[in-house]
Amino acid sequence: MRIWKPEYFRQPALILIDMQNAFFEAPELAQQRRQVVDECNRLIDAARDHGLLIVNVRTIHQRDKSTWTLSMLEDDQGFLFEGTEQTRNLPELHIGDCPQIIKHRDSAFWQTGLDELLRAHQIGSLILAGVASDSCVASTDGDAFAANYRVAIARQAVASADPDFEPSTLHQLEVLHRQPALDTQTLLDALENQE
Repeated sequence: MRIWKPEYFRQPALILIDMQNAFFEAPELAQQRRQVVDECNRLIDAARDHGLLIVNVRTIHQRDKSTWTLSMLEDDQGFLFEGTEQTRNLPELHIGDCPQIIKHRDSAFWQTGLDELLRAHQIGSLILAGVASDSCVASTDGDAFAANYRVAIARQAVASADPDFEPSTLHQLEVLHRQPALDTQTLLDALENQE
């Protein structure tokens, strides 16, 4: 397995995934909310200071079922409906007015225009943060790998409702995609070295 190196950070972008009210209604994520938000805010503030692209990815669905996943259709139960409080970003997140991507599936790349946005900004690597590490973050990591982006997952800025599953997921992503989970300070130091 290749060791991650700071020089892999070629024109990085910070991708924040599903930092929305709905996802932190789950008790397991509610317990981790403060840490995840604090670490995301550290990354957001540093990325903004360095003039990096920050992308806010949110999941939103339509009530007419046109965007529903297969499981939502089978259960006849939707959620994260456009215009509801559940779809809004957590109020304590320092998100500002950065570009926004709306997704309807786990991956932030699936039919969203994210790849086009990143290529327009000549992005070569990504920092992934948000929830959930074992679903939307992992799916986005997989598609980023397929698109030849180097990725570092911000270990302290991701969380899962299944904390027992999270370490094995992050380990598998590192083994399969060579996309490691790194602590916030390591990522901040790497951003400093971009100057």
